[in-house]
Amino acid sequence: MSTNTDTDEEERTERKDSEELFAEHEAQLNELLADVEGPDAPEAESTLPSLGDGVTRRDVMKAGAAVGAVGGLAGCAGLGNNTATESNSGGDVPDHKVPPGEHDEYYGFWSGGHAGDIRVYGIPSMRQLTRIPVFNRESAKGYGHDDRTTEMLEEAGDYTWGDSHHPSLSETDGKYDGEYIFVNDKANGRVARVNLTYFETDAIVDIPNVQSVHGCCIQSPDTGYVFANSEFRTPMPNDGRDVNEPEEYVSVFSALDPESMDVLWQVEVDGQLDIVDSDKDGRWVLSSSYNDEEGVEVEEMTKDDRDDVKAFDVPAIQELVDAGEYEEVNGVPVVDGTKESPHNEGDDPIVRYIPTPKSPHCVEVTPDGKYGMVAGKLSPTVSIIDIEKLATADDPADTIVGQPKVGLGPLHTTYDDRGHAYTSLFIDSQVVKWDIEEAVNAEKGSEEPILGKIDVHYNPGHIQAVQAMSTEPEGNWLVALNKLSKDRFLPVGPIYPDNDQLIYIGNDKDDETGGMELVADHPVYPEPHDAIFAHKDKIEPATTWDPEDYDEEFVSEEDSRVERVDDSTVEVYASVKRSEYGLRDFTVQEGDEVTLTATNIEGTQDIVHGLAIPEHDVNLALAPQDTRQVTFTADEPGVYWIYCTYFCSALHLEMRSRMIVEPSE
Repeated sequence: MSTNTDTDEEERTERKDSEELFAEHEAQLNELLADVEGPDAPEAESTLPSLGDGVTRRDVMKAGAAVGAVGGLAGCAGLGNNTATESNSGGDVPDHKVPPGEHDEYYGFWSGGHAGDIRVYGIPSMRQLTRIPVFNRESAKGYGHDDRTTEMLEEAGDYTWGDSHHPSLSETDGKYDGEYIFVNDKANGRVARVNLTYFETDAIVDIPNVQSVHGCCIQSPDTGYVFANSEFRTPMPNDGRDVNEPEEYVSVFSALDPESMDVLWQVEVDGQLDIVDSDKDGRWVLSSSYNDEEGVEVEEMTKDDRDDVKAFDVPAIQELVDAGEYEEVNGVPVVDGTKESPHNEGDDPIVRYIPTPKSPHCVEVTPDGKYGMVAGKLSPTVSIIDIEKLATADDPADTIVGQPKVGLGPLHTTYDDRGHAYTSLFIDSQVVKWDIEEAVNAEKGSEEPILGKIDVHYNPGHIQAVQAMSTEPEGNWLVALNKLSKDRFLPVGPIYPDNDQLIYIGNDKDDETGGMELVADHPVYPEPHDAIFAHKDKIEPATTWDPEDYDEEFVSEEDSRVERVDDSTVEVYASVKRSEYGLRDFTVQEGDEVTLTATNIEGTQDIVHGLAIPEHDVNLALAPQDTRQVTFTADEPGVYWIYCTYFCSALHLEMRSRMIVEPSE
């Protein structure tokens, strides 16, 4: 019989050390890169200027592995210079600090990842202003605690969490109009809408025939549709059929009505859909795609060196739906957009399949609507699709008019107002700046269009410049949303913050960064995926609620009351103001179902009140002029103090009411 000590020793022996794990991961990566570059290509490694000539990505990562620092796929450019948290720019970069009492120039809306929310920041200060709960229940704002938001979450699947990824601002004439943000839930196949008058989620739809929504965007220029890409291929319907036949699994492209949030139609396609973006004229929607091999394991998913970007002809699809050319599945019209579909025969296919290297991760349309940029992820290139050619090219491959070689692990691209693109390089841990038209005119694979690179810390995913997704890019600030922070902040245990880095891009210089300058680091709670930025003049939030915008009864002081509906149901109505509830107390019977409606009758901005009842899980947050309702069971006799959760006045602690629950016998 072995001792515990022997068992522990055996477990330690069987465990792989960090260098072994890294070596396995690096070998897998290099094999995939060789598939793209070819076996005779030079070894795909970047030299890190900040560490001195001849020091490669591999050298850094092996050194990191030896001390247990490996935390990503690859790349730690800049690890040695430990760039300062703030820039010493010499005066040619605007001050990103906003003095006390002054406001930022821009709003930034970050997806919260598996926290399920949207975070709102000011730019350039990067101060967090608020969080908007979306797919998550949240106590500070009472979201998921009142009947209105609870019912919305329940009707949208009643999941306990969500994974928000890609926020998209509504537009009018190609410009942000400040009305809504739409965002997807990768975990549960949902899309939500946030009302920017109140910075509150007002609709969530659980999309049929979809297990995971990854890409999400609005149709430019006028928010005609909201589009959602299902990433995970499944049988359709996914009701137990074809579970062991992956060739029968499908991915679908969904179109939603932005006002009703109804799912209008879907298009079934080959491969696995990823990120999505719209042209600026309302016709074409481009979707990156991977796993055209339609495999279920990583080796199967990455064996080919090309995957097809899908270009959806939206008006043509709508015509087919209007003509009844679809199959209805779970109440949704589904159009066949696969390669072999009769709808893709001839000169006017509804979906164009554009081969691009390799497992491309993103697609972002330029502000002028001329090009769609598709970063290669496992190819060091960005493919430039000429959107005008989508309607005329005989061969879809001819729509690719440029393919600059930008670096290792290109993921996402954003833009300034001067014809430049900026692409994140996940493996190189850099942002690369390049000239769009020069890339179109250069030979494919050329590095000539590159204007500069800057190290970021570390492993950037999305990057976003101010208003770059609209027709009005500002060309000044860019944020790199880095997946790893490693050594940049005080340690906080094994789960580190992400690192969002503010970069100034308003200068064009002939230097190694092309004028880009790292300004500041900002730790962020895991794990934002994407962000979108708008000038403050585009957003006009309310300071108090308008009672016309909700269905609940506005309860004045005079209307505060208790009504018994029947032997087991009670309705309680109470006003709320500083230091006082409209009912000093109220009495119900043990076992009663209680519906409590409360109104904050204050008209002064920022005077928020709470209403909490211990031991009953009741927690309402009441903004000025807002009314909320909560239903619960008073199942234990006794006295229960009601108190305000928001500090609202000098008599805050004395602001009380009592719920008296009398015994049923």
